[in-house]
Amino acid sequence: MLDLLGTELLASERIILSNAQVGGVILFARNIQSKQQVMALVEDIRRCSSTLIIAVDQEGGRVQRFKEGFTAIPPMQILGDQIQLNTQLGLELAQDTGWLMASEVIACGLDISFAPVLDVDRDYSSIIGDRAFSDNPEQVTFAAKAFINGMHQAGMSATGKHFPGHGGVIADSHLEAPVDHRSMQQLQEKDLKPFVALSDSLGGIMPAHITFPSVDASSVGFSEYWLQGVLRQQLGFEGVIFSDDLSMKGADVAGGYIDKAELALKAGCDMILVCNCPDGAQEVLAYMQQLEMKGCEKIATMKAVQNISWQQLEKSERYTKTKNTLQTLTDMGS
Repeated sequence: MLDLLGTELLASERIILSNAQVGGVILFARNIQSKQQVMALVEDIRRCSSTLIIAVDQEGGRVQRFKEGFTAIPPMQILGDQIQLNTQLGLELAQDTGWLMASEVIACGLDISFAPVLDVDRDYSSIIGDRAFSDNPEQVTFAAKAFINGMHQAGMSATGKHFPGHGGVIADSHLEAPVDHRSMQQLQEKDLKPFVALSDSLGGIMPAHITFPSVDASSVGFSEYWLQGVLRQQLGFEGVIFSDDLSMKGADVAGGYIDKAELALKAGCDMILVCNCPDGAQEVLAYMQQLEMKGCEKIATMKAVQNISWQQLEKSERYTKTKNTLQTLTDMGS
């Protein structure tokens, strides 16, 4: 899965996206000007290859690439807090929010948003924080299950991240390589619980660029122990394993781009992401072409399974009600 430079496809990008080794595109804020523009961009991407998965990080809060003309989704921590205040109403809101987020993304022609965050945190991790529903694993599971149900109602598969949990380290894996010294028992008692409970509801899982030396010497995204031993065998997860972005500093523990790609694929990743580094992406693409690697059939399961138009959304009472509620919560939070 690769990224794009701007709001329109370059001639060179059309050639790259037509390559059989490219299975997906992820959009960032720099690729979006308006709903109409992003819909035209997606149509153009589809002309290069109809099999591509088109993704975005549209979690809400700090991580929301689609902004102008889209609903402002509050951080997941606010949804978790609403469930604490009133369980029934809070769970209904979490479900409606998952549905609304997924519906807006699908209405633009995309397939998935990499959500929800299943990390267990509140104020500890510099990169997670309010992106998490709660610092209580049972509350994370409770809230995320409702959010996932809403995504499914819209026709979108959910991707849980960042396996086995990013909430126990302060460091930001975009900027450095975090190390978490907790034992497997400690992880099982806390961070792993949402992944264990929700693995059957997830179409995809994204591992963290974190090393747990008390468990395995390799960083999770490059670890056969974590991805095959724990995720596949112990948890019985049968969906798609997406690497987190291989251009993140946390991934540099594995070496250069070809080293990272090779180790991630060997460890068990079904799709690897190389973003914000065109040269690195070209290196990986050339490496995969040389090996004549075959695509993973499971990735097709991440395609959106139903279509909804903006006109249909805007006429929906559920959409209007949820949008208004989220706007109120966002205003209160700011």
